[in-house]
Amino acid sequence: MSTTASAADASAEVATRARRSRSRRTLRTRALQAAVLLLVILLWWAVAALRLIDPLYLPGPGAVLSAFVDANRCLVVDEASGRTVCGVQNYYLWEHLVASLQRIGLGVALAVVAGVVLGFLMSMWEPVNTALAPYLNFLRALPPLGYIGLIIVWVGIGDTSKYLLLFLAAFPPIVIATIDGVRGVREDQVLAARSMGAGPVDVARYVVLPAAAASILSGVRLSVGFAWTTVVAAELNNGIPGIGGLAYISGTQLNTPLTIACIIVIGLVAVALDGCIRLVGDRLTPWHGKV
Repeated sequence: MSTTASAADASAEVATRARRSRSRRTLRTRALQAAVLLLVILLWWAVAALRLIDPLYLPGPGAVLSAFVDANRCLVVDEASGRTVCGVQNYYLWEHLVASLQRIGLGVALAVVAGVVLGFLMSMWEPVNTALAPYLNFLRALPPLGYIGLIIVWVGIGDTSKYLLLFLAAFPPIVIATIDGVRGVREDQVLAARSMGAGPVDVARYVVLPAAAASILSGVRLSVGFAWTTVVAAELNNGIPGIGGLAYISGTQLNTPLTIACIIVIGLVAVALDGCIRLVGDRLTPWHGKV
């Protein structure tokens, strides 16, 4: 009994030391990242303060922060009449961001549904793969700016064109990830399920889909990244409200502080979206990489 207790205590001690080691590594990583960020901001501030670059092209951090704050509040533009203007282009900056997120959400959601279905068909039925693979690769290689004009001609400059453009940007990665995930399923798992009486639907639902889930979620993560980088292109025409449209319009108006503020927001949201999808993937497929 004492030997068993000693072994358990030793195992617990090893686990505790491992957790502490991971915590220290995480803390050092965060400290290094914070130090680099602070250094970049200080360098940016110094360049702007010394006017090494014309403020029209590179305003200081304070000007960018002020533009961000002003874009999220109401300002009095005529004290005599009391006229106020709220946000930019009649919307707060956060409303522009929400509009873009809604467009991406719908476009990516449609791409996930269509991409997973087509990916299953292409991976499990070779004639479909042979017929459609060249066109899928062709679509994947096209930059969104290459066909945005054609989409506008087809469906106009409304939100439909934006949904379609974001759908096309997100669709190929999901299809390819689904194909890779389904084809990566071990054959002995499928044969074992069939030997126990599972039909094609049961095999697909309880064996193939769980085994391919990690790859599909990786495809979703990539597709969201592609769609988010396409948001500015999608909102070049009639993109208000929209964070991409706001970044474009403020740039054409030489409102550089607001343009940089929009770029920073777009980047931060992209990092947050990627982290959320990765966290969801870890929760939905806890076995991935461990078996």
